[in-house]
Amino acid sequence: MYQEQYSRYVSMVEEALESLLPQTADACPAKGHAIPAYLCETMRYSLLAGGKRVRPVLLLAACDMLGGDMEQAKTAAGALEMIHTYSLIHDDLPGMDDDDYRRGRLTNHKVYGVGHAILAGDGLLNYAYECLLKNALDHPQNMEGLVRAASVIAGRAGVGGMVAGQSLDLLSEHTEPDADRLSYIHTHKTADLLTAPLLAAGHIAGATKAEFEALEAFGMSLGIAFQIDDDLLDVEGDAAQLGKQTGMDAQRGKMTWPSLVGVERSREKSAQLWTQAEEALGVFGEKAWFLRAFAEGLRGRKK
Repeated sequence: MYQEQYSRYVSMVEEALESLLPQTADACPAKGHAIPAYLCETMRYSLLAGGKRVRPVLLLAACDMLGGDMEQAKTAAGALEMIHTYSLIHDDLPGMDDDDYRRGRLTNHKVYGVGHAILAGDGLLNYAYECLLKNALDHPQNMEGLVRAASVIAGRAGVGGMVAGQSLDLLSEHTEPDADRLSYIHTHKTADLLTAPLLAAGHIAGATKAEFEALEAFGMSLGIAFQIDDDLLDVEGDAAQLGKQTGMDAQRGKMTWPSLVGVERSREKSAQLWTQAEEALGVFGEKAWFLRAFAEGLRGRKK
């Protein structure tokens, strides 16, 4: 039942992405604001590269649980995946993590060059906001909810959210591990963009104050646990399963939980956070069955 529902949500995401960003044909559009064909190709290369679609599925699942409009949620979910994809393209660049592979195939800059990869990321980020705002204008009956959803996504992805976390992550390379700094990095670099879809869904569906608090607690615990597990996979994971190189955090001098407290205590911290995430869903009762199963799936991942 869970896998069927997950597949249903992923299909909705893929449908939204194809609808929002079809391949254009004109190399140099004569008029209007059409996307030039090559730019569109570079954007689609990474956007349609597959993956588990974790963040948009979270948005759809939370909106479904709360009884929100799934058509409105589909566009928001697609835009959120564009923002996540832009961040991956830029993360992989030589000036950041300098990765050659992502999801088992060459990274964007290895196929199209650094300049075009930067523009593909820029394009996805800006187009995501176009889609979010158009979604609000297309549904005036819920404009406030959709604008608030767009606002929370922008905030959690931006200079006080994911970008802030990534900035401090870069500044902290080859420095002495520090618990407060590491907590800030993980909260913003990773947890913010896993909490954003839940809160966005709450705005789309008109959640109560108690529901918002529960969604945020779930997202933050899930997000930090997810990042700790990702750090552990870089130490212990199989590169073939992961679709990317392992051992890179140590090579780059990254500040991680294993570098701060060691592998065993990192596992303990992760387990504590997964428990907190589960407890946060209590307010929703049985309606949260999918989110519970979703968290269990992330917790047991090997790639």
